[in-house]
Amino acid sequence: MRAAQGGPHERGGRHISGEERIVREGDIEACLHEMLERATTHQRGKADFMNLKLQLVDMDCVVYKPMLDFSECVSRTAEEGRDVAVRELVAAGVTETAARAGVAAILALPDSMRGAMLLDAVTGGRVDHLGNRGVRVSNMDVADPDAFRRALAAKGLQGDHVREALVLASKVASGEGVVAELCWSDDPLYVTGYVGSVKNGYRRIPVLKQRNCGIGGRVFFVKPETDLDALRDYYEEQVVFITAGAKGYVTEKD
Repeated sequence: MRAAQGGPHERGGRHISGEERIVREGDIEACLHEMLERATTHQRGKADFMNLKLQLVDMDCVVYKPMLDFSECVSRTAEEGRDVAVRELVAAGVTETAARAGVAAILALPDSMRGAMLLDAVTGGRVDHLGNRGVRVSNMDVADPDAFRRALAAKGLQGDHVREALVLASKVASGEGVVAELCWSDDPLYVTGYVGSVKNGYRRIPVLKQRNCGIGGRVFFVKPETDLDALRDYYEEQVVFITAGAKGYVTEKD
């Protein structure tokens, strides 16, 4: 589902919300109702354009990937959170130059993008050349919703934000040539973000932007030799189910 205000995204409509689900046939109606409610009651505004796409999933083509390990950093302000993000990106294998370029790229956005920016993990230069569209990550969900919910609850986690973020971050991290991801939400009242990587898992950063800011974004840092066409095809076309396999919930101490 893609929802916008002022017309379709392709005609200048302002992005309001997006959601991706893979459900059983009997759950389609309830899922559509949830998406409609989300698009018309979102913090970013009420959508007046909504694009819904339904398609049958060939289960023989599904790829299974594990959920990233979940751990939490400490940040009390947006400025502190961005310093933490740079540190986490460097720890994941991104150069400091590229890490700071990624933070700056999101901060410079005039409004939220539909997809992600791809940045060279060494130089920090943008390599996707897709403008405001960016690279979208689609065709993903949890393999077993009940097991996934129990796994999160056992770690004190709940809610759509964390579920959706973990699913997306886990697929992103599994992409060939991807070093790390930086993301913070465009929901005005949700100030949390994260750095995700195969090396260090999902590193939640409690405060990464100012409250009431409706601009967010995501950056994927890739190795210089990455096949960008293949990576984009994997993100947009390959159906991926995420399995609940996080090893634990760790919180940094002051």
